[in-house]
Amino acid sequence: MDSDEPGWDLYRSFLAVADAGSLSAAARMLGMTQPSLGRHVRQLETTLGVALFTRSPQGLRLTELGAELAEHARGMAAASSALRRAASGSRQEVRGVVRITCSEVIGGEVLPAMLAGLRRQQPGIVVELSLSDATEDLLRKDADIAVRMLRPSQAALVARRVGGIGLGLYAHRRYLKERGTPRTLADLHQHALIGFDRETPALRAMRGRVPGGEVYAREHFALRTDSGLAQLAALRAGYGIGACQRALARRARQLVPVLPGAFGLDLDTWLVMHEDQRANRRVRLVYDYLFEALAAYVAEGA
Repeated sequence: MDSDEPGWDLYRSFLAVADAGSLSAAARMLGMTQPSLGRHVRQLETTLGVALFTRSPQGLRLTELGAELAEHARGMAAASSALRRAASGSRQEVRGVVRITCSEVIGGEVLPAMLAGLRRQQPGIVVELSLSDATEDLLRKDADIAVRMLRPSQAALVARRVGGIGLGLYAHRRYLKERGTPRTLADLHQHALIGFDRETPALRAMRGRVPGGEVYAREHFALRTDSGLAQLAALRAGYGIGACQRALARRARQLVPVLPGAFGLDLDTWLVMHEDQRANRRVRLVYDYLFEALAAYVAEGA
């Protein structure tokens, strides 16, 4: 096969968009991010040298050539499914439990769609998800895989840097319509800020790296909670201005960036497991899957 010939993953993405009628619906169906899916479609169009879709008020519509190609892609999908079924009879299914620990926001807002995609691929894997900002000890095998915002120092742990998850200040459109939009960092003192309750050494160090971080301090907050999910819920409810992961904010049309040029931070993100787990096929499969999915999420918020 020619190395420039499109792979099945591009055709699969194209077929999902053709069936769903939009990138967002197709991305949910495949458990992918919308930007990644869009890149697949553009790459397929570029490789084939044809336009596959046209935009309309009803969404994406297949061109005449696109409709013809979709029928061939359906044949490929049927053949791929038959191959998987045939192969499944000659290999042992991956089964068992994998325990993942991560922060509230990652576990409650970021991972669910990724894990749904994993479930479709590996229905024999049971996921245990521990939502906690406290670090579970992988050395004691409290969890199999961890998503952490700090690189672990223990030699027995395997860590891969996913990238920097971008943070910024955001507010609901309704709040800004009622209270106005701050133009400078000093203007934030006139607004309801959402933030943490207890300032840990890690939070103090983080604020020290952020331009204007002295403004985003506990004494200025109108709502204080150490729950990341509660902060996000208050932000979406229009309580005030708060920090949010950029990729999450972009998925919520009602959230508007505030002072994007004056306040921002990238959270260094690592995927971690114990070195003993490298030989565990089940854990390694989930680890590699999450790395790719999280890397795409990081790119979405870049």
